[in-house]
Amino acid sequence: MGLNQKSVNYGEYIIFPIETNYIKPNDSLDIIINKALDIVKDKDCLVIAETPISISQGRIVDEANYSPSLKAKFLAFVWSKYIWGYVIGPLLRIKKRTIKNLRKLPSEASQHKEVVLQLYGWKHALKPCSEAGIDLSNVPGTYVSLLPENPEKIAKDISKTLKELSKKDVNVLIVDTDATYKIKDKYFTGLSVAIPPIKVNMGVWAYMLGQISKNCGSTPIASSSPIDIEEGLKIANICEEYQKSSSGNMETIHDMKRKLCKYEDISVDDLDSIVHTPAIVVRKMNL
Repeated sequence: MGLNQKSVNYGEYIIFPIETNYIKPNDSLDIIINKALDIVKDKDCLVIAETPISISQGRIVDEANYSPSLKAKFLAFVWSKYIWGYVIGPLLRIKKRTIKNLRKLPSEASQHKEVVLQLYGWKHALKPCSEAGIDLSNVPGTYVSLLPENPEKIAKDISKTLKELSKKDVNVLIVDTDATYKIKDKYFTGLSVAIPPIKVNMGVWAYMLGQISKNCGSTPIASSSPIDIEEGLKIANICEEYQKSSSGNMETIHDMKRKLCKYEDISVDDLDSIVHTPAIVVRKMNL
């Protein structure tokens, strides 16, 4: 392990953040793997955020290329901005920050809704924000990133590479910050993919039902080997908590612009000017 490798204690776990430059479209994930090699031990968990994986796969879309239909305009400026921002949102007591952001939706929101409609349909487009796991932050200009393609295969491939190079058994967990919810012993999410036994692809219905359910936090969307659901959720949330506390955290497009002190389009150079933490090694301590 590098002498300057930082670590943070979280109760029964100790975490090791992996810091990199900005991972660009079609870049290899080797930078994460190579840095992890200096840290990992047997039975560690390497947690990777879904966005850098999506970007490395080229899973990005330029919303400027989409012309909003009347349906998309309705979804952006009537459904999301007013019905959700002033009626449903307050009624369901969603986060005040979310309500504030909905009430000031920019004109580009209709293009975003058109993307959601065309790629994922009404079930996801009716969700007022974070539809289908589409990420507006950590991408340049008018681009957005989609969920990774075949994240379970990616997790298994990275775990296999780590095993070959380090001789260590490391579970790889890919995580999305969109929520998993729980009612009694049933888990569900609006995302189209998640580890078992989470019920997936519920779209807006998960978001609405989730407001009267237990919010379990971030969603593990793939694991290289079977993992207990409570353990997976706990590890995912430890990593999200660290990310939120870090100076480079950019949870939303608004956070990204404030962080970079820019109120026009963000460039790749802007994103490359700050330190990113695309992955975290999580180790359970022997108590």
